Amino acid sequence: ASLATKLAMASAVAVMPRRLDWVRCSGVAGRGMVTDGKALDTRSATGPGDRVNSTLYLDAPVSKPMQTSTPARSIRLTGASNFRDLGGYAGHGGRTLKWRRLFRSDHLGALNDADIALLKALGLVRACDFRGADERLQQVCAIPGLPVHSLAIDPTGVQAMKALMGSGGILSASDTVRLMQDTYRAFVHHHAHRFAELFVHLLRGDGPLVFHCTAGKDRTGFAAALVLMSLGVSRTVAMQDYLLTNALYRMPDAASSSLPQEALQVPWRGPGSFLNAALEAVDADFGGLSNYLDTALGVGRRERERLAELYLQP
Repeated sequence: ASLATKLAMASAVAVMPRRLDWVRCSGVAGRGMVTDGKALDTRSATGPGDRVNSTLYLDAPVSKPMQTSTPARSIRLTGASNFRDLGGYAGHGGRTLKWRRLFRSDHLGALNDADIALLKALGLVRACDFRGADERLQQVCAIPGLPVHSLAIDPTGVQAMKALMGSGGILSASDTVRLMQDTYRAFVHHHAHRFAELFVHLLRGDGPLVFHCTAGKDRTGFAAALVLMSLGVSRTVAMQDYLLTNALYRMPDAASSSLPQEALQVPWRGPGSFLNAALEAVDADFGGLSNYLDTALGVGRRERERLAELYLQP
């Protein structure tokens, strides 16, 4: 076997069979949950007193033996830290999402040979890239032969921050929160066609697909929430999935950015208020998710039934 294949096999052993450990996230909103060995703040995910009770499977060490039939949610890669599976969540009628069909990730431009072999072993046949043109040129997808579909959305939040700094303004953490919330609202109104394109690809068949942006948090985070909720996953669980980025993603070196460290921490460690800003816009301007999917994305009842056939367990 080739060196890349041997490395991939070793990496797969680390990810899966050793002991497919899991963490059960169960608690009351306002308290931290533990995922991947780290505390996950869910205060912005739900209202006070709302019950959170969902199993989020991760490759995290625990003290008791576990079943080995459930795949790891987080796929350990050297060149991408936020690559994970959307399988296992409960959707319509309690039917769970199929494992190893839908993946979300940060960019795939820094993968090594072992990473590439491992992802090929997952059976990936297509990728949807939400990054803008400049971002794609800086970090080209490293998986040879994988069809990549560009669903370009420029990182307007970061651009607005740099513009404020360039004009002599002082960028505070509160400025960053405001700009990022505006960015998420823009996803709903100005970039709906890009998220509609993702659903077009999803409806073409259930060949394993990964969608990603740069960090796998903002554009990818909103897309993942839309996909999960279109399949009947609750908003609370969709928010939990969104917040997993805070436990998994490795931030780039702050020294490479001209933005203040205080302000940098906000977009890279996104609170639930970012996603909530988008979902609240969906509710206020479209009367709820169902109507937004139907009128803005072209994902009506028939399309959602087809998605359920493709991505939910029978």
